[in-house]
Amino acid sequence: MALDRFTRMGMTEITVQVAQDCDVVVIGGGPAGSTAAALLARMGHKVIALEKDRHPRFHIGESLLPMNLPLFERLGVMEKVRGIGVFKPGADFEADNERGYNTYAFARALRNSPPHAYQVWRQDFDKMLYDHARECGADAREGHEVRQVVQQSSRESLIDVGTDTDETYQIRARYVMDASGRDAFLSSKKKLKRKNDEHQSAAIFGHFLGAERRPGDDAGNISIYRFEHGWMWMIPLPGGVMSIGAVCRPAYLKQRKGRKVEFLLETLRMNAELWQRVERAQLIDNEVRVTGNYSYDSTCMGGPGWVLIGDAFAFLDPVFSSGVYLAMSGAEQAVAVVDESLRHPQREARLLRRLERRQRRGMRHFAFFIYRFNSPVMGEMFREPHNIWQIEQGVISMLAGDVFDSLKVWSRIKAFQLVYTISALFNWRNWRSERRYRLEQARLQFTGGDTPLDKV
Repeated sequence: MALDRFTRMGMTEITVQVAQDCDVVVIGGGPAGSTAAALLARMGHKVIALEKDRHPRFHIGESLLPMNLPLFERLGVMEKVRGIGVFKPGADFEADNERGYNTYAFARALRNSPPHAYQVWRQDFDKMLYDHARECGADAREGHEVRQVVQQSSRESLIDVGTDTDETYQIRARYVMDASGRDAFLSSKKKLKRKNDEHQSAAIFGHFLGAERRPGDDAGNISIYRFEHGWMWMIPLPGGVMSIGAVCRPAYLKQRKGRKVEFLLETLRMNAELWQRVERAQLIDNEVRVTGNYSYDSTCMGGPGWVLIGDAFAFLDPVFSSGVYLAMSGAEQAVAVVDESLRHPQREARLLRRLERRQRRGMRHFAFFIYRFNSPVMGEMFREPHNIWQIEQGVISMLAGDVFDSLKVWSRIKAFQLVYTISALFNWRNWRSERRYRLEQARLQFTGGDTPLDKV
């Protein structure tokens, strides 16, 4: 903290706080914030990163996508991720075949996306990224919470910070990048945050020892199951641990009435195939978490001197594990915008518009599948995939995270949407019923979360 002390004749000593100056303040120490801080620091900018908690801290979202890997290489953390991750060759979805599931192997993607990904303990992954940002030259602080941002001009913002040791200070920054995650600090302050009116869900989950993994080459797969009220996941993690949980419609999860452990186990029993893999497993520390407030976005992504990245801008249902990739990819793109805007302010508005269009385009590709994932039509298409017109490979490319810049992938996703629409017309009663229920659930407000991501 910078302080000036002076004494005037006949007056007691007065302490005046002087704001610390930097080029960019990054709010939040998750994947988006750490990516932005590291890259900006490597470009030569003076960066102060502020994380209100201290690493390692709990976070859900343990399954990464193949398209993360080239970004890890550019960031310089590929070997570190490999050292803490479980090899993930694909995703599998239950099916009516001899094995009981179909594997969507990333090696079959349309383009040259990496043929695998990793699954990680998020507390280890997030700490590694934040430490890496510090190694790259960012002034990365922990236990420092942003209390207020007052923008004096397009190139001067004053940030009030409080620490977990009860100190306060102020930073003067030329640019503010908000990577505050689901706190959505600036979006909330600027009244930009809006609840998704098409989709809403909540989750209940825990970590288990001794759950059955897939055999052979599929051992590291994330497994996705369906049940009446949503879908379930099984994610293999280091140390023989399995992350297991259910993403549910809010009305269903409200029924738990404080019975978290029993309610999770009762929910998992609703899918016989999943339960067969879990029934002999041990719930670690008998700990079950609940999180809500899923699915929102912001009316805009940025303005003169500020930008929202990662979950601070928008959050989608995690069925396709898109969160970390969208956050880190968006952060990397935003860094280029911030760097150019600081050098050529007249280009800022155009670059921000382009950045927002790109981010929303990728989110739309995921959202089409997310909104309809619980529908009978989508369930049938995932149970019995067909590669006519390379549609199945296009879906695999989407699952790999290749949703931004490929016409080849985009055209196959459009073809999938066409097939879905035709199928829905032949099952229009079921389609209409599911859609009506989904929209009803989207209007509910779920406030029963008990993770650090929730405001209880």
